[in-house]
Formats: sequence, C-alpha cells, structure tokens
Amino acid sequence: MVIGVLRESMPETRVSLTDEGVAALLKKGVDVVVEYGAGLQAFCDDEAYRKAGAKLFSSAEVIAQSSVLLCIHPPSVEQLPALQQKVIVGAFQPLFQKEWSAAVAKHNITCFSLDMLPRTTRAQAMDILSSQANIAGYKAVLLAATTYSRYFPMFMTAAGSIAPAKVLILGAGVAGLQAIATAKRLGAVIEVFDTRPAVKEEVMSLGAKFIEVEGAADASKAGGYAVEQSADYLQRQSERIAAAAAKADIIITTAQIPGKKAPILITEPMVDSLRAGAVIVDLAAATGGNTPFTENNKTIQRNGVTIIGNSSLFCSMPADASKLYGKNVINFLQLLLSKEGQLALNWNDELVKGCCITHEGQVVHERLK
Repeated sequence: MVIGVLRESMPETRVSLTDEGVAALLKKGVDVVVEYGAGLQAFCDDEAYRKAGAKLFSSAEVIAQSSVLLCIHPPSVEQLPALQQKVIVGAFQPLFQKEWSAAVAKHNITCFSLDMLPRTTRAQAMDILSSQANIAGYKAVLLAATTYSRYFPMFMTAAGSIAPAKVLILGAGVAGLQAIATAKRLGAVIEVFDTRPAVKEEVMSLGAKFIEVEGAADASKAGGYAVEQSADYLQRQSERIAAAAAKADIIITTAQIPGKKAPILITEPMVDSLRAGAVIVDLAAATGGNTPFTENNKTIQRNGVTIIGNSSLFCSMPADASKLYGKNVINFLQLLLSKEGQLALNWNDELVKGCCITHEGQVVHERLK
C-alpha cells in the first residue's frame, strides 16, 4: 500500500509527516510518497525524505499513486474529483465545514478528521488537539512577554522594585496548563478560571490560583471539552472574571466549544478596565474569539490594550509541531493498517468510527448527519 504526504499551502508551515515518520511506516511494509517541498517550512527538506526512503513526486502524482493521503487542512473542492475512492486523514474541522464534508461524501472519499477523535485514554497518543495546544500555550506566554511593556518577574534593584506581572488564564485545558507552567517559569503571578472544578488540583499544583465559580454544568461526559452553561452561572462567572481581569496585566484565553462560536469571556467593559500596556492573547480566535474585538491572525489596539488573535501559534514552531503531529498520525494509522501493511478499516473500533466523517458516499459522523 502507498501513503502520500501532500504539501500545505501557506501560511501553514507544518507537514503531516516528517522523515522520522516515513521511516516508521516503511518498517511496516508501507510505501511513502511525498510532494516536492512538503516539509521545507518544517525544516525537513526533500533530501531528508529521500534518505528516509520516501519517493518525491508532484502533487498530482502523489494523489494518483496513493491509497491514503495525509494533509492537515481540507483539500480544495477542485481537488476532490482526483481523490475519489481514496482515504484522507487530517484535521479538517468538519463541524465548521459542513458543505465541504457533503462534497467529500459526494466524491466517495473516506475521510478521517483527527480533531474529532473521542477524548479517551486510548486516544491520547493520537490526540492532535493536545499535542498542538501544548505548543500554543507555551508560545502564547512568550508572545505576551515580548509584547508586554514591562517585566514578567519581580525585580528588586538599586533603582527600585518592579512588581511581578499578573497573568489571568481562561481555560485550563492542555494549552492553559502549559501557559500556566511557562508563565510561572517567567516569574508571573497567575490566576486561572475554568468551568470544570476537576482541574483545580492541576492548576494549583502548577503554582497558580484557581478562580472557582460554583454551579457549573457537568462536563464529565463532554470528552474533556467545555460545555454550555446556564444564564445564572454565566452571570456569576462574568462577575468573577471581571474582578480578576481588572487586576491583570496579561490575559490568555483558550475557551472553545466544539462546533460552536467561542464564548465571549472578556467583555468590552472588561477590556476597557485594563491598564494601558496590558496584553490579551486569544487562542480561540479561529472560532470568533473570547473577546468582542478579536480578529484571527490580527493584532488590535484598543485604549492602550493589545489584543492578539492567533489560533495557529503552533505554526511558529513548525519542526516540533510537525514531529508531534506526525507521531499522532502514525499512531492513528496503526488502527487502519493490517499486520501486512494493508488498509483494513475496523468499524468496530470506537476511535476509527468516532473520527470518520464520510464513507461510501455518505456523511456518517453522527454530529454532522
């Protein structure tokens, strides 16, 4: 069987599979073909792929030769006819791409979107959302630190004392926890809000204060994601966040709800209450953002406050981001391949079924049907 790796369009800098991944697949008896220049932005050039045992071709040739194609973003509608009866694996955000998903089904393409994997213990090794969010949380703090006009740590000097920066982090998922750890290492004082009381212990173990609001909706069955809350809870939540935001120098927001617009957590009055020089880094920008002013891939100034919208900070570390993403993909491919290295789709496997979007000309995922 042949697995193909397609080149992503800019500004995406990652690649679905690095040369390390190629070597791992070859050991399983799978041939790998790679589009010319696919890994250049991730510092994995064509020669590295050749040394690993892959063959290099044009995009059209890679598609023609492959049974399974790896790509991060959705192939264009114009590419779909060439993908008929093939399997594609990527991170396609189908809940926001319903028309595209229908077009994929129409062309009889079997589509697996790894951002739809059930959030189970067994799926952790394939969890692209977590591996990439880890990088985003780390880079969010570094970006805030370079943008902020003051120090992060406390300094006591002959010229006077500098108070440590106060950081507020909204959301204690993978990105939020990494942001806590990074901000702590830089010497900041950190407060964290999350609707899930279960994360309080993790937050405190990293040296941050947890902002607790009682009465949150049960998120235990949401697969690790946030869920929508009652109006009463949202009111109390807003009051607690407003009090914390008024004291903050840096705010990092990460809150998203799958398939829905990101909730507004930092309102206009909250933004206006921040002191000049404060920085907001909004990692939920791609789904609308957690402030009313967020624009994805843009930096906005409002009354001296800098609002950075960026849902792709992992692209600023393309080498490691690609390495981790590729490892996730390889772990998932183990579920699709037989011991002989042939395609063998096991629909009794909850992970295979759980992230399959289209198959045999139909949209099959329950949330899209």
